[in-house]
Amino acid sequence: MVSCHYLNYIIPKMEMNQEENIGIQGKVVAVTGGLGFVGSAVCLELLRRGALQVRSLDCRKTSPWSDRLKESGVHCIYGDVVSIENVENALDGVDCVIHLASYGGSGKEMIQTRRIEEVNVEGTRNVLETCVKKGITRVVYLSSNGVVFGGKEIENGDETLPCLSSNQYVGPYDETKSVAEQLVLKNNGRIVESGHGSLLSTCAIRCPLVYGPGEEKYLDRVISDARLGLLLFKIGDPNSKTDWINVDNIVLALMLATTGLMSKYSKVAGKVYFVSDGTPINFFEFLQPLLKNLEYDLPKSSLSIPLAVSLGNICKAIYIMLSPLLNRRWIPQPLILPPEVYKVGVTNYYSINKAKEELGYEPKTQPDEAMTETIKYFKDKKRREVGGPSIYAWLFCVIGLPSILSVAWLPDIGPIPFLRVIAMFIFRSMLALRIASGIVVTAHVSEAFYALGLARRVDPRNATAWFWRTLLLATFSLRLLWKRRGKEGEQTAIREGLLTDSMSV
Repeated sequence: MVSCHYLNYIIPKMEMNQEENIGIQGKVVAVTGGLGFVGSAVCLELLRRGALQVRSLDCRKTSPWSDRLKESGVHCIYGDVVSIENVENALDGVDCVIHLASYGGSGKEMIQTRRIEEVNVEGTRNVLETCVKKGITRVVYLSSNGVVFGGKEIENGDETLPCLSSNQYVGPYDETKSVAEQLVLKNNGRIVESGHGSLLSTCAIRCPLVYGPGEEKYLDRVISDARLGLLLFKIGDPNSKTDWINVDNIVLALMLATTGLMSKYSKVAGKVYFVSDGTPINFFEFLQPLLKNLEYDLPKSSLSIPLAVSLGNICKAIYIMLSPLLNRRWIPQPLILPPEVYKVGVTNYYSINKAKEELGYEPKTQPDEAMTETIKYFKDKKRREVGGPSIYAWLFCVIGLPSILSVAWLPDIGPIPFLRVIAMFIFRSMLALRIASGIVVTAHVSEAFYALGLARRVDPRNATAWFWRTLLLATFSLRLLWKRRGKEGEQTAIREGLLTDSMSV
């Protein structure tokens, strides 16, 4: 069952404006990728704006938002945009399509070039061909700023910037998004079947990194790296800047594009628009308040772009070798990949003037407010989860505990004689070594049972997890539980103080 804590954060906080809803009210709208972070917010906003029916087509059966979507009346359809049959079934009887489904924008996905090509290009072609076949006349496509970015600085770029040739892109995701965007625009004005001479109207919204409460690709990954001690370096010039957009603002832009296409005399058909919060900022400066509030540190050292790219290429080579296993959950996300180096370390931000003038776009949620909500969400998430120490503590315990047990009790096989020589240098005798191994095991077990009892009072939902983690990590885990107890005590004292104050009044 998906946690209900997500549900408090995913409804966009935009004021209703009846005029903006003209074209959406009473219409059947399909959203590809509708179970995703942006897609779920788009589906709910369409319902709020009076859509007769909203359909989500997604290759996932569930997501953190799927239960809320179903409860709200969204028709969640399981299918893949790569399958023309799935697309045709999902879009039958639809008036408009908001095409968000994509693949390969972050982490392990970036290695799977064949899947990136299938989803981003073939999936988009399937959507467009189905629209022509089914008489659907409106398609809004969520594109990327990366379609004009090749790793070189862009300051206040606009829509006159050309798309690049295939060998100029920093990665396959941006290359395929460019191909898909051009497909969408080329199909604008195409005659649709069963449409009595109607024409297909399309437009594209170019989107930077999206953030907000519940964002599952970028922020979760950065936070996880920071928690494990793997956020080692800042990348590039500290004065470099990039765009971000809050989820509320990208939803607004998509709604404006949809209503613009629905207009009888559309001014947006066949056009592309850059959108963002309108406040470009250094990538690591943007993350600082979030990490600080979660009690994680930003790295102090910096890595130049060439060195970071070299590190990214090493990670890429390792993950290419692991390609058959990349979908396994136990394979961690790569530390960094070359496309990410360029995107976070090289200045690239874009003007939103055209979107303001032609779409009427104006960021509704300001960055400070959006970051406050994002921090609140991730602090609450951290409180609900079992805390974990850095990767170095994991390695110390995972390697150290089996090693000391092996050299104390196992016969001379494999590397054990070598390890035993090292251990004997420290402990001087086998008796002392075996006593030490017994003390270590006893300490781990004792601390685990102590953690279980403490967690039943402090964090009962995760008590079992605290037991097993402390059994393995001992004090490294236990001190996090003590910290949790201290915070719970502070909150209890605050609540009791407030209650006492209210009673005295």
